[in-house]
Amino acid sequence: MRPSVRLYGIYTLCLLWGGISNLAAQPAAPEALVAVGYDSHIELTWARNAEPNITGYQIYRSDDGVTFTRVGSAGSNRDYYIDFLAARPRTAWYKLKAEDSQGGVSDFSAVAQAATYAMTDDQLMTMVQRYTFRYFWEFAHPVSGMARERNTTSIVTTGGTGFGILSILAAVERGFISYDDGRERLQKMATFLEGADRFHGAFPHWMNGNTGDVIPFSTQDNGGDLVETAFLIQGLLTARQYFEEATPEDSTLRATITRIWEEVDWNWYRKTVGNVLYWHWSPTYGWAMNFPLRGFNETHIVYLLAMASPTHPIPPSLYQTGWAGGSYLNGGTYYGFPLEVGPFRGGPLFFAHYSYLAFDPRGKKDAYTNYFNRNTYHSLINWSYCVDNPENHAGYSSISWGLTASDNPWGYLAHEPTASQDNGTITPTAALSSMPYTPMQSMDALRHFYRDRGSRLWGYYGFYDAFNDDANWYASSYLAIDQGPIIAMIENHRSGLLWDYFMRDSAIVAAVAAAGFVPDTTRVTTSLESLDQQELHVYADAAERSLIVEGMGTQPMQVSISVMSLHGQVLMQFPAERLSAGPWAVRLPADRLSAGMYLIVLKSPEGLVRSQKVLVAW
Repeated sequence: MRPSVRLYGIYTLCLLWGGISNLAAQPAAPEALVAVGYDSHIELTWARNAEPNITGYQIYRSDDGVTFTRVGSAGSNRDYYIDFLAARPRTAWYKLKAEDSQGGVSDFSAVAQAATYAMTDDQLMTMVQRYTFRYFWEFAHPVSGMARERNTTSIVTTGGTGFGILSILAAVERGFISYDDGRERLQKMATFLEGADRFHGAFPHWMNGNTGDVIPFSTQDNGGDLVETAFLIQGLLTARQYFEEATPEDSTLRATITRIWEEVDWNWYRKTVGNVLYWHWSPTYGWAMNFPLRGFNETHIVYLLAMASPTHPIPPSLYQTGWAGGSYLNGGTYYGFPLEVGPFRGGPLFFAHYSYLAFDPRGKKDAYTNYFNRNTYHSLINWSYCVDNPENHAGYSSISWGLTASDNPWGYLAHEPTASQDNGTITPTAALSSMPYTPMQSMDALRHFYRDRGSRLWGYYGFYDAFNDDANWYASSYLAIDQGPIIAMIENHRSGLLWDYFMRDSAIVAAVAAAGFVPDTTRVTTSLESLDQQELHVYADAAERSLIVEGMGTQPMQVSISVMSLHGQVLMQFPAERLSAGPWAVRLPADRLSAGMYLIVLKSPEGLVRSQKVLVAW
């Protein structure tokens, strides 16, 4: 045989063997593909392939069920994909391919179909709660069950876990998980906590989720953190009230929580005899952190729990000398809203959230203020500042607002409505966790964050932490202390669930009385209510190239009207209009507007705002 013939035969065999090898290495087609439609997105889930060398999945979509186009990909550790379509209603068909490290690509999976549909506000709130809950349920630490600090670490966080406990109760009530599953997870967490590091009964800020050993939060912060402990106890006591059945399982959980609660030595954190509580104590650095807890800030709940302790209570006098000591009173008015206590313009919005996730501030006041009203004004000041936007940041508007502590393009900051603390970062938890205080403004923000920004702001665990239009930046992070208040405060707005159960604790009721709280039926009253009560409709008249704003009012009002982009840019402003009681209509010339979606903003003389979106189609 000639060498060339022999070499050709060998080459042919190699090709055949390579083809057989590639065929053998081809991954299996993904299985169990399911598509579920929501308001503006469709979520795909599937069973991850068993092959160890899978590198990812290719996502294909079709608008007719026949012609498919690749629209995305998912990593090998992912079994989900969120396809944000925006349009409603829209039907889409999907199928997947798996790929491996050898370049092999599977056949297509079976096809799954779903459609988007217009969801009601109630359905949107349920969706946000369900997605956000995943952070505390699916992403919980596998050993301890506790909440991880953020989605890029295995460190578990004490305060974030307390918020997560409250989210579990809301999830049981909403039917996301069963009563038994919720109790079982909480028992896992409580058992772990009993064996974790404690410092005179107080837990550290961070712990190892496998062992319970302290992980220093900073150089000298390697001991007890009384504030984080209070956030945890707040959740545990609410759970103790919620799991109230006379079963061995419920009884065991309640007993475990009681032991944890009774071992917290609140008195120790007075530096033994002081007239104020201190945030930190370290077995190696002692009181070196030297951070006294004086309000108004996020530590209100610390004093109420310390007074309620059945074993180590502080004297009620510390409520005045400690919590309300220092520069507690304010007395200023900002954007027409009064603040009896707290810092300039209220501070970051988590001040109005963390201590009130379980403690119900409604219908009562102490010697200083009604905290539900105070937190409502705080939220309205924060919202009004974003509408006013004195620093001219991109993206601020009546539907895009909320300044609080979060990630930002340059790190982490407690954002608030001041020039020095406002770098253009909006944090969804700020507006959404104010839902009990500002339901209209918070719901406007929820719709905007999801429907208008969801392609970059919405993920598997709900809204990402923050965004900044100045820097064209969206976070990829989730933080436990930002996720938890969203679920809890939306639930308190909807049902009062967490407030109701926490306030059933007789020790809490006694502490609230000892702090000097008395019944108070006053409520926030501003001309905002008159603006809220206006029945408002906006539509475009293509023939006249104008916008029609119609309404039905309960009383006369004077308002200015402007047209804004969805990202907060004022495009047109019109002179003040006098709206009559009863039906009214205003026609606005709009020939300068191109086709698109706009925001029509009505503003009262006090700076209060009502807005409505309109689609211009000419």
